[in-house]
Amino acid sequence: MTRFLYTALLYALLPLVPLRLLWRARRQREYLRHIPERFGFYRAARSARHVIWIHAVSVGETRAAEPLVRALRSRYPRHRILLTHMTPTGRETGEQLFGATVERCYLPYDYPGAVRRFLDRFEPVAGVLMETELWPNLIHAAASRRIPVYLVNARLSEKSYAGYERHRRLAGAALEALAAVAAQTQADAQRLAALGARTLRVTGNLKFDIVPPPAMMQLGQRWREAYGARPVLLAASTRAGEEELVLDAFERMAIANALLVIVPRHPDRFEEVAALLQRRGHAYQRRSDDRPVAAQTRVVLGDSLGEMFAYYAACDVAFIGGSLLPYGSQNLIEACAVGKPVLIGPSTFNFAEAAQLAIEGGAALSVADVEELARAARQLMTDPAAAARMGEAGLAFCRAHQGAVHRVLELVRF
Repeated sequence: MTRFLYTALLYALLPLVPLRLLWRARRQREYLRHIPERFGFYRAARSARHVIWIHAVSVGETRAAEPLVRALRSRYPRHRILLTHMTPTGRETGEQLFGATVERCYLPYDYPGAVRRFLDRFEPVAGVLMETELWPNLIHAAASRRIPVYLVNARLSEKSYAGYERHRRLAGAALEALAAVAAQTQADAQRLAALGARTLRVTGNLKFDIVPPPAMMQLGQRWREAYGARPVLLAASTRAGEEELVLDAFERMAIANALLVIVPRHPDRFEEVAALLQRRGHAYQRRSDDRPVAAQTRVVLGDSLGEMFAYYAACDVAFIGGSLLPYGSQNLIEACAVGKPVLIGPSTFNFAEAAQLAIEGGAALSVADVEELARAARQLMTDPAAAARMGEAGLAFCRAHQGAVHRVLELVRF
């Protein structure tokens, strides 16, 4: 009955779906492409090979899935990998990472008919949902066809748990229908078990198993050489409202030749951040202009996709966005994997354990506000030895927590 009411609500909201796509397309026109796929209609011919389906909703989940995709391709060379997404940026990231070696499409909205068409079209032998994607009708339909579906790299913050807890029967039924759950941490596992997950194992975070791509590292090195001797502060994956704070900190640092690189988390905010830089009177350049950074340039706007590792490789100190304001932080593991000292704000609930371990291991420093961000960034940018020690600690931190892919593969069987 609970799933029936959930489905009835979905159908009641159906007239709003095109309006939502149009609204999102104001900033990303790609939302107007492949719309039939969102309702389970696909143009491509059916693959003759057995399909392993992995759902990665957007950019972060797609990048986290990379080591798992490569491991599955190695273990099951006769199978075809299908990667599904919900956002254009996630789809573009999948194309950048894997090219034509995997199939890709949008996962349909959770309408019974759309789900049925998706499963009829691809006939997956197994499904993997990345992180916290629970689609009740999809999971139920797969279970009815005896298609094992796994929730992998699963995380559930206290805030998200409170939201799911209000819909315990619906979430619990979906979790119970899964073949197994691979949780990032023991705390995640406990919250998932409280909601109804049954076969459950703590496997760690797949993001520790990501290897920085050599091409991106080389690109970052070229950028760094072009910057010259200037100290470089990177503000990575910033969220709405944080760029103002980062600029405040940068101005307070008072390092005459310093360069700030800002990479907004969402592409649809590139123009918004550019307008902010103009209002604040900063001489800035865009990465998309692809020209040498001038001596008078104070800020580089990182308006590109798929180059995060290059940005990390080119900086001296990395501040992780989503952490100065209550967004729960973005991924700090990639910066540590490149060997860069990390600064992170107080809001870390999306990466609570990783952030705490990085801080305890000397790979990251916690900053409470703009003043502390300015002070810590200045100290590290003027003390290369201290920055190098933090970078080495970051590399050790990542090595110590690798192995999630192997543990997930032990759990995912079909």
